[in-house]
Amino acid sequence: MGAERKWFFSLLSLTFLSVLLLVLYSISPFSSPRPFPSLVQLGLPYPPAFGYYIFGGKGDKDRIFRLLLAVYHPRNRYVLHLGADATDGERYSLVVALKSVPAIRSFSNVDVIGNPDRFSYMGSSYIASTLHAAAILMKVDPGWDWFIALSALDYPLLTQDDLSHVFSSVRRDLNFIDHNNDLGWKEDQRFRPIVVDPGLYLARRTKIFYATEKRAMPDAFKIFTGSPWVVLSRSFLEFCIFGWDNLPRTLLMYFNNVMLSEESYFHTVICNSPELKNTTVNSDLRYMIWDNPPKMEPHFLNISDYDQMAQSGAAFARMFKEDDPVLDMVDEKILKRKRNQAAPGAWCTGRKSWWSDTCSQWGDVNVLKPGPQAKKFAETITNLLDDWNSQSNQCSLSR
Repeated sequence: MGAERKWFFSLLSLTFLSVLLLVLYSISPFSSPRPFPSLVQLGLPYPPAFGYYIFGGKGDKDRIFRLLLAVYHPRNRYVLHLGADATDGERYSLVVALKSVPAIRSFSNVDVIGNPDRFSYMGSSYIASTLHAAAILMKVDPGWDWFIALSALDYPLLTQDDLSHVFSSVRRDLNFIDHNNDLGWKEDQRFRPIVVDPGLYLARRTKIFYATEKRAMPDAFKIFTGSPWVVLSRSFLEFCIFGWDNLPRTLLMYFNNVMLSEESYFHTVICNSPELKNTTVNSDLRYMIWDNPPKMEPHFLNISDYDQMAQSGAAFARMFKEDDPVLDMVDEKILKRKRNQAAPGAWCTGRKSWWSDTCSQWGDVNVLKPGPQAKKFAETITNLLDDWNSQSNQCSLSR
């Protein structure tokens, strides 16, 4: 009788443990997402989608993963690039981290470049890597509307619901690119010198070097310059990559020997194209704090900058140190994002609790729910479009 009672209690304990594990698994953020993925609807009249290129170098794996979660949405497409100076182990760890996110596993809309480029911010290899990423995005996803490049030092100031909601009222051929043709000191220090970027042909990246001679300024086209941070339409990038006109290739050859060519290549292509020059909105949609006169890079932002940054009406900000406390403030106050979880949007339908991921379950991913930051960003876009509508030739004015 004692043996039977012992056997009965063992069976009961095992049954209770099995049920408990089943319940815990069903509410775990690592359980299979329910419901199954909803259909992503792209193109008009649905909200716009974005093709993100997020890049960094050695040691940036965690920063790229955090940034991805901050800008993640199932409707978008993402290409992540850890440069050739990063190890294969870092790339593998990044892939493993991606697979821990239920939505990314299910929607399969994030890719990691497995054969990384060697690029230098000072040379033309940076442009080559950007065009490479844009070409990948076009190949893997025919539906995104705008291309956004972010470095590991960037962070959003609004949710993807906010961004997509405001851009729903924007013509989808417009390009947000800060530009001007007042070269000033850059003419003699940037465009007359001839530089060579070894990142284009050496297996190990080295610094750019200068030729002994300088060259004349071009007269076959006019050089424009501005911020390297851009939001480009798919139609413009198709022009740059597929090039039914030879202008993009001609200028790519020229800017191959220009220092910091990312500050001029897209600007010069679009402003020398009669069909595209009036699709330029003169802004990079970024919040940055510069010295006066500006140095090579803006200031690192911190908690003291939060209020002004949050009220700026910008879509993104830079630069940030890794895991700076101000990023936690953005996560908490603007994105409502928990650590190692995607920023929630209307698509997230999971239970709100400290132990579970709201975005481990979802409903209709084509529905948006803009928040308070959308209003500030909408004011920025409205003012920019008012300026754009008042100009007959967007690339004709110097600033």
